[in-house]
Amino acid sequence: MQPPRTILLASVLKPLDDTRMYEKFGRTLARLPQVQVHAAGRQAPPPMGPANLHTHNLLAGTRLSWARLRAQARYWHLLRRLRPELVVVHAPELLPLTLLWHWLGRGRRFVYDVQENFALNIRTQHVYPAVVRGLLAAAVRGLETLAAAAAEKVILAEKSYADELPFATPARTLVLENKYQPPGPELPRPTPVHLSPNQPLELLYSGTISELNGVLAAVEFARALRQVWPGSRLTIIGFCQHPALLPRLQVLAAESGGAVELVGGAEPVPHMRIIEAIRRSHLGLLPYQEHPSFWRCVPTKLFEYMAHALPVLVPRNPLWQQFIAPHQAGLAVDFADTSSAAVAQMKRDLVRHGFYLQGVPAEVFWHSEEQKLLALLDFIR
Repeated sequence: MQPPRTILLASVLKPLDDTRMYEKFGRTLARLPQVQVHAAGRQAPPPMGPANLHTHNLLAGTRLSWARLRAQARYWHLLRRLRPELVVVHAPELLPLTLLWHWLGRGRRFVYDVQENFALNIRTQHVYPAVVRGLLAAAVRGLETLAAAAAEKVILAEKSYADELPFATPARTLVLENKYQPPGPELPRPTPVHLSPNQPLELLYSGTISELNGVLAAVEFARALRQVWPGSRLTIIGFCQHPALLPRLQVLAAESGGAVELVGGAEPVPHMRIIEAIRRSHLGLLPYQEHPSFWRCVPTKLFEYMAHALPVLVPRNPLWQQFIAPHQAGLAVDFADTSSAAVAQMKRDLVRHGFYLQGVPAEVFWHSEEQKLLALLDFIR
């Protein structure tokens, strides 16, 4: 009998219970016979998983601490100790050591999972000083190009990356979208969904908390809607990586008189808590600001909301509008217009429409991507 195959999934900033690395890749691969799967990432409460799906802390500090450098040493130690037959790299900062490990031994294979257009993000999101953005973006793009040539395959989390990334040649890439993977048996929301003007309306903003992702717009929208829909309430749940924004949100929540609740913020929230918030909500908000780094991507939360038959409000993004329209999943709105007339019309539209008239769409679930991931593993063998 052959010894179990060892697969290592690795990131730095993604938590150990990350929805993509652990819940989707990890659980899918752990169902294979004779396989041991190891997921390494940012410290988080150990998730409950199968016996052959193990976790390892790479980062126990903040993203701007010396612990991030120590994460590199921990990763190298894992590579040497586990001796994986395959590594799935979920973060570009782990590519240098992955390439070194690959070059130092025969039969060492890896796959690069591209979750963002990192070079574009560096150039456009203004996280780094202007004087270093161009150099840093070029360095990341060069590293990714080098890795793509050595990798068994490059996985893309978004279809749009195939056009945006010069190293993503059709022969070497596979698109695995961030579709929803249920953590276990679920009781589906009855469909069609109708909102009553007399019900207390639970609004939801979940996931990464940032101004670019529209959290302040969500607060302003919720305030305005509460004027015409008494009892409506907004829950903000997720992780905020911007130190200056979090205190501002905490003040807004404290001064809202219960109209705004902030869950998490200072630390990552277990994904199961986010799913629970989705289940008890009536309307999901996606008030993203238009930005080149994600305007051509489908947000993970959109898959999650639609999988739970949660009506959504999206900005006037043609891609997202085309995605939700066939399933009557929600409406496109101008989140910047919070005038009393606009919000009153929004309430009328929400009450008049029925949502998910044909039920929950099968295309939002991970099963289709799971089959492609398993086929990739067969190809690599």
